[in-house]
Amino acid sequence: MTNDIFRKRLAPTGPDMLGIHVESAEGSIIRDIQGKTYIDLVAGISALPLGHRHPAVEKAVKNQLERYWHVMVYGEFFQDPTLRLAKNMAAVLPSSLSMLYPVNSGTEATEAAIKLAKRVTGRPKIVAAKLAYHGNTQGSMSVMGYELRKRPYTPLIPGIEFIRFNEPDDLEIIDKNTAAVILETIQGGAGFIEPVNGYLKQVKKRCEETDTLLILDEIQTGFARTGKMFGFEHYDVIPDILVTGKALGGGFPIGAVSASPEMFKQFTNPPLGHITTFGGHPVVAAAAAEVLIALQKENACEQALKRENLIRNKLRHPLIKEIRGRGLMLAAIMPDKNTADRLIYRALEKGVILFWLLYEPRAVRITPPLNISLDLLEEALNRILTILDDF
Repeated sequence: MTNDIFRKRLAPTGPDMLGIHVESAEGSIIRDIQGKTYIDLVAGISALPLGHRHPAVEKAVKNQLERYWHVMVYGEFFQDPTLRLAKNMAAVLPSSLSMLYPVNSGTEATEAAIKLAKRVTGRPKIVAAKLAYHGNTQGSMSVMGYELRKRPYTPLIPGIEFIRFNEPDDLEIIDKNTAAVILETIQGGAGFIEPVNGYLKQVKKRCEETDTLLILDEIQTGFARTGKMFGFEHYDVIPDILVTGKALGGGFPIGAVSASPEMFKQFTNPPLGHITTFGGHPVVAAAAAEVLIALQKENACEQALKRENLIRNKLRHPLIKEIRGRGLMLAAIMPDKNTADRLIYRALEKGVILFWLLYEPRAVRITPPLNISLDLLEEALNRILTILDDF
């Protein structure tokens, strides 16, 4: 019955689904309506850095619900949770990224960042990376570097050119006509591909030579996921514009753009250069402000690195060709798509939630909450190894 309603009344995203009918979730455990429990090694696609229903975040949300919910479109009223969120974000970012524009999702943040870059520079061209993923609205899809997914929705935004990630020879494409280069700090959908050999520094240098802005998308890498508060800290590069989302909300829908006050002034001339009804929503902002505090209080960066070490040491098997990524943004690369699919579905049967990546069919996503207990994580890894032994 549930399956029938789902298929008849909710729009599909694809032909298959994991299909858990969720009853409750807490910490790193999800429970279905039959009472079966699952160890969550996906964390809502990295959107739950503190796990499900973190007590401090839940308390902040409940407190805000008792005060007020939505009262006015973004930018018109002073709202304490949104002010607190902006202050907390500024405290963990370089001074050049001290102003926040909150929106409702990562793809909206991408859209706003592209608009801001064009408005600040007065230039039409955007350079993006092949195999990039920045969201699924028309502007974000325009800078998606995967033709198969884009083709049915063309024409998209003109003036987009693509470079190969980690290929310095392509950087000549960045020129005086380029408003911005937009890159994921670590490519997500492509298979958790890290920049190597100082690549991001080379991109930044080329941007400085051409007065081009650098936009870094940290929707997945942000908020301690990689063992640093932001992924760019690993590579000694500071973007001109930062795009965030996912983990910032701790399970509530949010996206954000961070840049300098001087840049954001451009959105006021002419007025209302970028507007949003629900951006900075007080309930979501209350959650996000508390997420930032909890990540620091609980040493989330250190926790991510400690758990990465456990995964890399424990998850050794002939069928795992490599483990890519940093911190708890990890992907186990299998011999082929069939093996990856079998592992994900068999793990679900055994009470472990794994998932896919967008463009790398051999990859199995391992992105648990940063505070998953070591015992629970080890139990999940043991189940995975047992499954692989049976293949």
